[in-house]
Amino acid sequence: MKIDPNWVAGFVDGEGTFYVGVNKNPTMKSGYQVLPEFRIVQHKKDIQLLYALKRFFGTGVVRVNHDDRYEIRIRNLDKLAVVIVPFFKKHQLHTQKKFDFIRFAKIISLMVSDEHLKSEGILKIIDIASKMNRADKIKTLETRKEIENRIVI
Repeated sequence: MKIDPNWVAGFVDGEGTFYVGVNKNPTMKSGYQVLPEFRIVQHKKDIQLLYALKRFFGTGVVRVNHDDRYEIRIRNLDKLAVVIVPFFKKHQLHTQKKFDFIRFAKIISLMVSDEHLKSEGILKIIDIASKMNRADKIKTLETRKEIENRIVI
């Protein structure tokens, strides 16, 4: 299956997700881990499309999402920084999702600069991520308060 880059951008506009989670992780110096991911979920009948997108991007994992839905998920920071972000900067999104992407790209840039390894950097990332289309904004804001209570800003 040959895929056109402009088709991919349009498809992601409707079906893709840019997400950044911040979770407690005592093994990290800051006590928190930043987990960015790009994901597309489809019904199992379209699993071949997910594999085609994996080949197109040259990265990602195709796996069960839930019940009869599958996803391609890309979490590797290097691949997000070198493949995904440049692709969507060149092939821009046209829906509200473009604003999530702009925020996602900023977070990836901060992570490439190792800002996610410092409490202050995690706070910056949380501020940006909390403006993204997220279902867990309350959890994100609670995490922010926990970090603020641990450091002096």
